[in-house]
Amino acid sequence: MTLKPRKQDFLDLLPSSVVVTHQRRHGNARYLTFDDGPNPQHTPRLLDLLAKHGIKASFFVVGQKVERHRAIVARIAAEGHMLGNHSYSHWSFKPMTQAGRLKEIRQTDELLQPHTGRPTHRMRPPAGHMAPALLWHFALNRRNLVHWSYDSMDYQRPDHDELVARLLDTPPGPGDIVLMHDDSGAAANALADVIPTWLERGYTFAPLPVDA
Repeated sequence: MTLKPRKQDFLDLLPSSVVVTHQRRHGNARYLTFDDGPNPQHTPRLLDLLAKHGIKASFFVVGQKVERHRAIVARIAAEGHMLGNHSYSHWSFKPMTQAGRLKEIRQTDELLQPHTGRPTHRMRPPAGHMAPALLWHFALNRRNLVHWSYDSMDYQRPDHDELVARLLDTPPGPGDIVLMHDDSGAAANALADVIPTWLERGYTFAPLPVDA
């Protein structure tokens, strides 16, 4: 499922140096991304599933959860997945001051650095809120924000069969950045049924490039 047309059209007007919605530079791969973890119940199971099929993905993690589940974060990095920044508290950026947003980003970058060796990381704001001041800050600092082009809507906690049917009947296309979550079992449960069919269809998957 793609973004609502008006928002997609607006984001597509912005240069990829500011907001990334698709990843067209690397062939026909799809890009699975998981927000809101790490979760001790669901993230390890998802990692097991990805490892079983040899798939690398991207995890946009919440700083407060990184502090509580460092071993899971270490595993994500060790298994070749991309670690991204999804703020420290996961509070909405919409009512937050710019200083508050930047503090949230800095805190999580610092927590991730021991696992990645990088001072900055790909960043996706909570709920994908792209505040103009934040866009401007990232552009000035030659960083970009990551959005998505395919919304699985797993966060709506749909019926399992409904989610599986959606992913198979209207699947992501080449270059699509797929929004999913690992704070519940919805994504892992659906992907366990969907990935074998996707692989049979010849789909390939990759983590997002680490360049922030």
